[in-house]
Amino acid sequence: MQPDEIAEILARPLSQELLARDLTRLAYVAKDGTPRNVPIGFTWNGSEIVMCTAPNAPKLHALRHNPMVALTIDTEVHPPKILLLRGRAELDLVEGIPEEYLQANGTYEMTPEQRVEWEAEVRSLYDSMVRIVMTPTWAKLIDFETTLPSAVEQLVRRQAERRRA
Repeated sequence: MQPDEIAEILARPLSQELLARDLTRLAYVAKDGTPRNVPIGFTWNGSEIVMCTAPNAPKLHALRHNPMVALTIDTEVHPPKILLLRGRAELDLVEGIPEEYLQANGTYEMTPEQRVEWEAEVRSLYDSMVRIVMTPTWAKLIDFETTLPSAVEQLVRRQAERRRA
């Protein structure tokens, strides 16, 4: 997929809405060769998805071995709105708590007092974290109104061709 195609998809209002959410599903291949899919907080900085995790997280060993990942950001309503992304994870060890980690948890409902307590707890727990940074190399937006999963799009095209024939 060409960078301008990815940029066009990510610039759409619905994509921007999904990229403003807090949670994605990170899919990767574990060291034993089996697939994994884990929910993880993220932020979008306009060109990259940034996720943060503990330095001893098992996913890091797998990502060092095979950095190719897929992300799903979606809604919980019907019809679902879905943003699918693929790319390569880059790992960056950071002393302290990355600002992206604090931002990724910014829309959870907390009182200001709860937020202060949560940040203090996070800072006491982690001496460092690993930033997992992914620049999308492929993107697809599915809204079930203007865009559909590719297999469904193929069925719709075939039915339209049969009607014309």
